[in-house]
Amino acid sequence: MEHGEYRNPRKKRRTRCLAMTVCAFLVLVTVIAVSLGLTLSNGADKFKSTFIAKCEGFKEKSKRNDCQKIWSVFEQAYVGRDPCKVPMEAYDSLIATTAFDPACNRMMFWSKTKDVVHDFTEKRDCFVTLEDTLLGSVLDGLTWCGKEGSSETFTTGCPGWSDCDDNPVRSFWNRVSSAFAGSACGDVTAMLNGSIATPFSPTSIFASIEVKRFNSTTMKSLNVVLVTQDNAVTNCTNASLKDLQKELDQGIKYNCKEVTESKIQACGSHPETPCGACW
Repeated sequence: MEHGEYRNPRKKRRTRCLAMTVCAFLVLVTVIAVSLGLTLSNGADKFKSTFIAKCEGFKEKSKRNDCQKIWSVFEQAYVGRDPCKVPMEAYDSLIATTAFDPACNRMMFWSKTKDVVHDFTEKRDCFVTLEDTLLGSVLDGLTWCGKEGSSETFTTGCPGWSDCDDNPVRSFWNRVSSAFAGSACGDVTAMLNGSIATPFSPTSIFASIEVKRFNSTTMKSLNVVLVTQDNAVTNCTNASLKDLQKELDQGIKYNCKEVTESKIQACGSHPETPCGACW
């Protein structure tokens, strides 16, 4: 030891402890980062596998769908984009890839009656809703988005329906609803909610998107089924339904019937009853 040098064992131990603490912190950060990356990756993989499985299991067996191709076209609409800057038009290629087969006289639209409608259509093969089509059935209930600078699909941290107008989920449903309504033909049915003050709400997809796409060259009539409860607050004379009539393309006949939800449920449970007799 040179003159004047003093070795402090406590300082050495403190240095060692500090180094160990830093190392432990870096290991923890690495583990968290890897875990987060795996979680996000697993979420994206699960979303894709769910998409492909639902596509391949779609009930329309009369034609085979290239589900890998449909997935590829679908993700091009939003991957790498700001999740609040995905307009309806981003899904144009997807719609072109999976064009709707016309279901004349069997098309069912709805607004604020989703559970009633789907409970009925699951029991009775009378009508076809948007959710009974390939894209509608595959993506119903799912959430997805992309991020700028990323090639991944995310299922968490995505903007909600009302957070921004051009988010991937909202734009998809607006675009696919527009296409579905554009293919409406023959006698068309719509179930609206008779338990709310404005069954034909101007902010609904039915009012703002679908009705505007109805075309008298292919569509004969719109039959509104106003689903009521015992304490119904509206009927077929409701002012908003007058607005609906005004919105219809000239030449499309309009009809409205008030039908209790209990009657619709009972009809759904009796397959021998003709569909038209349900209301």
